Amino acid sequence: MNSLILPTYFPSISHFAVMAQSENITFEMEDNFQKQTNRNRTYIYSPNGIQLLNIPVKHSKAAHQKTKDILIENEFDWQKQHFKSLEAAYRSSPFFEYFEDDIVPIFEKKHNFLMDLNFEVLDTVTKCLRMKLEFGKTTEYFHEVENISDFRHLANGKKDQNSFEKYTQVFDDKHGFINNLSVLDLLFNEGKFAMDYLKTQKII
Repeated sequence: MNSLILPTYFPSISHFAVMAQSENITFEMEDNFQKQTNRNRTYIYSPNGIQLLNIPVKHSKAAHQKTKDILIENEFDWQKQHFKSLEAAYRSSPFFEYFEDDIVPIFEKKHNFLMDLNFEVLDTVTKCLRMKLEFGKTTEYFHEVENISDFRHLANGKKDQNSFEKYTQVFDDKHGFINNLSVLDLLFNEGKFAMDYLKTQKII
């Protein structure tokens, strides 16, 4: 499968399932930024249920701004807040401590551009998963594409209708199984088995 997807912040399980099942991956670099999408947000399983982690961005007065030009608003200490949330959610998970040292640098380094952060996240998580990540990047935007599977819609969680097999989650005794969270949820709960899981899930 040849797939076209958007680089997002700690992408959803559906994103990584696409990547795990693709022979060739192309990342969309020329799209316009859309608010309230996973371009700058991710969802985790907190002690109180589903929790949104959102990266504050600087908004331009321009009607349309490309995602690759979006700047992070670093006046807020969002990195500290995000890591604290991850600790509260996953400190007791089977594999949090195993991957903690790999993940921490993401929350210590300041990025100016959202896209640079998202690619560092992708690099880090694929290494944790032991996933070989070779990819291309678009140089022009096409609303419709040919000869490639278009999964760009997965960046908009509301349009992502994928439903996956259950696995054990930290707080599932309180809130039940929560589907298609950030790939971190799968990584911290399933560890080395996460890649096998991603390869076997059905994607729509």
